[in-house]
Amino acid sequence: MSAESATNWQTYRRLLSYVRPFWLAFLLAVVGNIIYAAASTGMAAAMEYVIKAIENPTDQNRLMLTGMIVGVFAMRGLGTFLGQYFINYVGRHVVNALRNQVFDRLLRLPSRFYDDHSSGHLVSKLTFNVEQVADATTNAVTITLREGLTIVGLMGFMLYTNWKLTLIFLALGPVIGFVVSYASKRFRKLSRRIQGSMGDITHVSSETISGYRVVRIFGGEQYERDRFHEVSGRNLTQSLKMASTQAISVPVIQILVALSIAALVWVMLAPEIRGGMTTGQLVAFITAATTMAKPIRQVTSVHAKIQKGVAAAHDVFETIDEAPEEDSGTFAPERVKGNISFRQVRFHYRDQLDDVLKGIDLEIPQGQSVALVGRSGSGKSTLVSLLPRFYDYTDGEVLIDGVALPEYTLAALRRQIALVTQNVVLFNDTIAANIAYGALREYSREEIREAAAKAHALEFIDRMPKGMDTLIGDNGVMLSGGQRQRLAIARALLKDAPILILDEATSALDTESERHIQDALDLVMKGRTTLVIAHRLSTIEKADRILVMDGGQIVEAGRHEDLLGQGGIYAQLHQTNFSEAG
Repeated sequence: MSAESATNWQTYRRLLSYVRPFWLAFLLAVVGNIIYAAASTGMAAAMEYVIKAIENPTDQNRLMLTGMIVGVFAMRGLGTFLGQYFINYVGRHVVNALRNQVFDRLLRLPSRFYDDHSSGHLVSKLTFNVEQVADATTNAVTITLREGLTIVGLMGFMLYTNWKLTLIFLALGPVIGFVVSYASKRFRKLSRRIQGSMGDITHVSSETISGYRVVRIFGGEQYERDRFHEVSGRNLTQSLKMASTQAISVPVIQILVALSIAALVWVMLAPEIRGGMTTGQLVAFITAATTMAKPIRQVTSVHAKIQKGVAAAHDVFETIDEAPEEDSGTFAPERVKGNISFRQVRFHYRDQLDDVLKGIDLEIPQGQSVALVGRSGSGKSTLVSLLPRFYDYTDGEVLIDGVALPEYTLAALRRQIALVTQNVVLFNDTIAANIAYGALREYSREEIREAAAKAHALEFIDRMPKGMDTLIGDNGVMLSGGQRQRLAIARALLKDAPILILDEATSALDTESERHIQDALDLVMKGRTTLVIAHRLSTIEKADRILVMDGGQIVEAGRHEDLLGQGGIYAQLHQTNFSEAG
């Protein structure tokens, strides 16, 4: 067995391990398929009695024959129900378990994983790929069990009736096996390509749908149409290759089976082979051989579904096996004071050689507000991303209250930090649910309203049709940019964390709204350690300390007036970027 086939078998065996909790339902499915196979074999064996009844039509034979027909079809019906229902019961539970497991792992994967994978491809794993696995664990297993057991039953009957003729029938078995093996490898390869192209389709469509306004205003319809047609066409090409392989392999196998049956009929007429078989036995034997053509075709055609499922399972298990965020810390304080220390901190992204942060040394006492300014790419956002451990620094040390970040449990560390970013994330839920999101759900309606009031959000919330219970659409599409940002600020206010990170928190607000928000931020920043990334003068000039970053280093530090007086980088930034706000 090659390394590839061994890996595929291991994958399928791992997939079948998910069946174990539902062993009783699986056993009932097996019993149902055994009943079906026995009934199918019984139909072939019954041909001997049909011939006898025709040759000798007594009342007893007529009664026995009609009873046998009804009995065989009743058995097949019972077997079909048990086999199909219970294997689908197992399959859907397996899919549910896999889908939950993939989603749970996605919630625990580090930021770099999301940097490397588009959201469209990840959604495709949860939808398309998992459904491919469903086919491998339901339809494929049903057909393999039912038709496989039917082949075994018919083969047993044929061996019992005349073993010499059966061996002749089996002579083309190795050739059929070769065709199946070749088709399986091709199915597997094409399935991987189809999964990749489905991920591309999901990715392109989700980008276009979420960014439809930009697409329309910049005339991107034709570009997006061409992009979608390209990835959809690639999926079509691979799907047609899969269909052609399946369409060719099935009739080839049928022809091989037909050649076996033809050779059988040719030889069975020879007296030395036929032996003492009666006409009824001969007809029953030929019926069994011809009946076997359908299950052989079904079993060989099901390889396409199995290989699709194995290829999809490879991809699904690859995600499940991704290493989650490292969370080996044990320190879990209820609330920290908020003293932050950066000691010779260096950081570079995984695929980059140059450091983004180059030996940052910084002490921020509790309750102090620090503004980070600098040109794009200077390392401001990267620096604050280290605090909640969205990324782990590559050298040096970051401490909160004298304890290194890795010593905290992730849950405890992130409980200490509230975050408001420029790109506000809202959910297709009510206003109240968006403010009191996640762990904040325990807060009362009065506390939620108080946070909204501090963020000056009640001004528009109370004008909404259902107030706090108004649904705001996908990512808050029914709200303006300023309203969305005020909800994010209300969420941070409600959390009441000792450390606050404001990354362009007032960028989407008009001047009047910003003045109200700034009052609220001044209130909430009191007694909290606050890191502010902003380009607006009004947010920066009141900070206790301003740090100017350039090239991954802190090049200037001081208060607003002092830095202006130095005439350095901050003064230049103020002159170019802040003059309009001033």
